[in-house]
Amino acid sequence: MSISLASSSSSEISYPSSKNLQHKNEKLPVSKCFVGLGSSNKQNRQRLLSRDAGKVGVSRPLMPEHVKESYMGEKYHKDEGIQKTKYVRTLLIDNYDSYTYNIYQELSVINGVPPVVVHNDELTWEFLQHYLYEEKAFDNIIISPGPGSPMCPADIGICLQILLKCKDIPILGVCLGHQALGYVHGARVIHAPEPVHGRLSEIEHTGCNLFLEIPSGRNSGFKVVRYHSLVIDAHSLPKELIPIAWSSSANTTSFLENQKVTPNSFGENAKLIMGIRHSTRPHYGVQFHPESIATCHGRQIFQNFRRITIDYWSRLFPVSKRNIHDNAWMQMQLPRASRVFRGKQLKSKPLVNGVQAGKTLSMCKPVNESLGARFLKLKWKKLDRLASQVGGAKTIFCKLFGDGKAENTFWLDSSSVEQRRARFSFMGGKSGTLWKQITFKMSDKRCWVHASDIKAKSGGYLSIEDAKGFVESKFLEDGFLDFLDKELRSFGYEKKDYEELPFDFCGGYVGFMGYGLKAECGMASNCHESQTPDACFFFVDNMVVIDHRTDDVYILSIHENAYPESTSGQALNSKNKSWLDETEEKLLRLKTAATIKLKEKNSESDVPTPQELGFHAEKSKDQYMKDVERCLNFIKDGESYELCLTTQMRKKTGDIDSLGLYLSLREKNPAPYAAWLNFSKENLSICCSSPERFLQLDGNGTLEAKPIKGTVARGLNPVEDEQLKSQLQHSEKDQAENLMIVDLLRNDLGRVCEPGSVHVPRLMEVESYATVHTLVSTIRGEKCANLTPIDCVRAAFPGGSMTGAPKLRSIEILDSLENCARGVYSGSIGFFSYNQTFDLNIVIRTVVIHEGEASVGAGGAIVSLSKPEDEYDEMILKTRAPVKTVMEFQRKSSVHE
Repeated sequence: MSISLASSSSSEISYPSSKNLQHKNEKLPVSKCFVGLGSSNKQNRQRLLSRDAGKVGVSRPLMPEHVKESYMGEKYHKDEGIQKTKYVRTLLIDNYDSYTYNIYQELSVINGVPPVVVHNDELTWEFLQHYLYEEKAFDNIIISPGPGSPMCPADIGICLQILLKCKDIPILGVCLGHQALGYVHGARVIHAPEPVHGRLSEIEHTGCNLFLEIPSGRNSGFKVVRYHSLVIDAHSLPKELIPIAWSSSANTTSFLENQKVTPNSFGENAKLIMGIRHSTRPHYGVQFHPESIATCHGRQIFQNFRRITIDYWSRLFPVSKRNIHDNAWMQMQLPRASRVFRGKQLKSKPLVNGVQAGKTLSMCKPVNESLGARFLKLKWKKLDRLASQVGGAKTIFCKLFGDGKAENTFWLDSSSVEQRRARFSFMGGKSGTLWKQITFKMSDKRCWVHASDIKAKSGGYLSIEDAKGFVESKFLEDGFLDFLDKELRSFGYEKKDYEELPFDFCGGYVGFMGYGLKAECGMASNCHESQTPDACFFFVDNMVVIDHRTDDVYILSIHENAYPESTSGQALNSKNKSWLDETEEKLLRLKTAATIKLKEKNSESDVPTPQELGFHAEKSKDQYMKDVERCLNFIKDGESYELCLTTQMRKKTGDIDSLGLYLSLREKNPAPYAAWLNFSKENLSICCSSPERFLQLDGNGTLEAKPIKGTVARGLNPVEDEQLKSQLQHSEKDQAENLMIVDLLRNDLGRVCEPGSVHVPRLMEVESYATVHTLVSTIRGEKCANLTPIDCVRAAFPGGSMTGAPKLRSIEILDSLENCARGVYSGSIGFFSYNQTFDLNIVIRTVVIHEGEASVGAGGAIVSLSKPEDEYDEMILKTRAPVKTVMEFQRKSSVHE
């Protein structure tokens, strides 16, 4: 196929005269000038975004030059000239994609004001037309990527009408939006020669205004990330559409620059269209993703579109200007809230230093005082360098909380602390007067509904047991997360109580959220009912903390004090002080050489048959591989970029010593986000050896996610081990998996973080554990001041590494493929502290023991490069440590009978 590059004139677009405009009597929007970002503001933004720059510890030669700034969290490029002195107000149409808020973050900084985000089915054309042409609320429109096809009305929504009717408003379509621009004018949208997701291509272009100051062609340094299975057929382009960019060859490459290119199957001369523009309208489209962390010059493309917008309106109406709407968001009064935090839409305030003006954060009082504050007081003691003297964390837990079956106990266990992956372990049990257990089970009224129509579909039954054993039950119409949000917002406290502690968790809720709570986070309702509770937490008022870095031990106790200045608080102090003293005495009595040997317990069941010794898989190897093939077909059709397919393995255990099992698991497979939870009344124990953090909010308001994608077994010897590690780090498939999830987590954090603050301090580092090597990335951002911890969780749950992308469509597909509920697996374990911080893991590498049965979940990310046999082998690899531990522990127990 031969393609000639179109020439580009200086004006590029034949601008219509005002008499040809759709509303010819109206003067369309021209953005009002404002005071730009000064040098002091740039310095402040530099401090905000580069705070972690000195902490990066990866091998920098592997890091492509074009992402070093964003990777290190460094400042944004200067925007020159007119860019510095104008607002540009963007309407961002979200096609239910998982990368839309990466565009939102970029535009918030580049445009000087956050865009307004609406779903593609949220507004009628009549409603939108009013704000575009009568209120003149927007200067341009961006149509997001998304799953599916522009030929399917459910996938594209109002976007086709916008492209047809907004002839006189600048529009940029990204990926699906690009295909929609072609399709609406008569071009054919067809399957690409092969799906390309999370992989890079070099781009050549015409030098048109959208690509100003961007190099072109092979070896130019202009590489872009592609997430698509469909393309515009170049032979079908109508004369109104002009191609402006192509893939410079038929090859793709992995993210790391030193990776060799991978030839596609369709020949060197078959270049694909990567960009188009309309000949007479200010409409553009790009097939690739400029918002991806790995796309070169992506920010420049958005800056160029900003310039195009300003220049367009200046040419049409060089004299007329108008006042900017201070809050287009509130004016729109959307019929349904598209944001994750309903009723908390952010105002479109001007940006200063890349964040919203007037940001304040008070961590020392309840966020919502109308709920009736409960003032909590904290008392604590520090025992210097005691942990190793008494035998370490295992000895401390077993002596203080491990008697009997360790009922109603928890242990957030940083059992793998090498390379400073984790530092603190938290442990405790039922002891103080404020202790309680909350157990939530979702209602069985489950139905499939469109995400934008979800209302009170996720209600359920809550049971609350207090320290005296009194149980209260209630039905929660608004679901568990709303309940937990109100609980956390009701706490009053004094920062001085904990400001000298080196950790964030000072008491509060410890437990797990099951995968089924996705129904409260904007996902379609569950089609599989979990046998375990959907959430279970202790309210912890007394606990022990171990600092593995310094070997110090802390003892903490909180009590409720309704009147901080009254004598009743002093009486409570005296009562809680006795617990502190008693625990301190127990710790000091432990001998240096203390070791714990737990009493083995006999199983009440009969001696198992050989068939019962093994785990029963919910899916056979053949069925799992067929499901991988089905995933590949969904990916080929553009329904998803990546699907995290999972299954469960189960085994009857009888009355197993679950704490002994956990101690064996942590010894064989130590992990930084390991955990033990025992909810005795639910007959539920969780033995978790997870290496993955889901999400953390620290005391400074920083959110952090650490997704894992890419796993390989350890080698049998040091030479083989290094070879396998290197293969993982340079695998195009594994890099594509990781990159897609990094972009997804950037999106999820971008929904609740200050504009300009989301960055990636570590990208695709290899972390090594007892049985596997993994690829791990770190994403951080600064939480918006008016949002709560639960808002942040709701924006990102369930973790993207366990779903795929785009998240919503991927979850719907996975629910149709998987034949049982994931339950605790794929959810999160961790804490919500009363001081508005939290830290949650991803529940993987975990044995869940419920009512005499052990279950182990496992899976893997299916991408276009996946092979069914390899995916099955990877899934089995991930079950190896927990399954082997159960088998060996049971065998050892039977020997001692």
